[in-house]
Amino acid sequence: MMKAGLSVLLALVVMSSAFGKYVPKSGKRIPQTLSRGWGDQLIWAQTYEEALYWARSRNKPLMVLFHLEDCPHSHELRKVLSEDNGIQKMLDEDFVVLNLMYETTDKHLSPDGQYVPRIIFVDPAMTVRADIVGRYSNRMYAYEPADIKLLKSNMEKAKKLLKSEL
Repeated sequence: MMKAGLSVLLALVVMSSAFGKYVPKSGKRIPQTLSRGWGDQLIWAQTYEEALYWARSRNKPLMVLFHLEDCPHSHELRKVLSEDNGIQKMLDEDFVVLNLMYETTDKHLSPDGQYVPRIIFVDPAMTVRADIVGRYSNRMYAYEPADIKLLKSNMEKAKKLLKSEL
């Protein structure tokens, strides 16, 4: 009877861990306040300059998320992005990440205007990838929760461009 109870408990623990949130290879990390809810287990750059340095030194593309705390569109995208284990894993392993609630002085990061949410990719050579866009012609770098497949595809494109161009 005791063995049966222990095996059921073990099975439940294994099943519950299989459906949990993404955990980095190095184990569970302490959540950072820099994540602002976009992926608490990711290592986030604090500034654009730091993110560029990390991208160059680690030879990884940079993904910059522009958002506002009180923007409902940012909240919706944050919820979907932070709960998608595939995106969280790819961000952790293949990207340098930065989220900003303010505009930078680099005008290349707002090629078609300043709006939120907006996602821009920058390669390790510090070139803004203006060719990696969303589906909207009037807000080329905007993504909505329904665009999560396109965002994943664009992340893959940023990784492939890195390998083929550098």
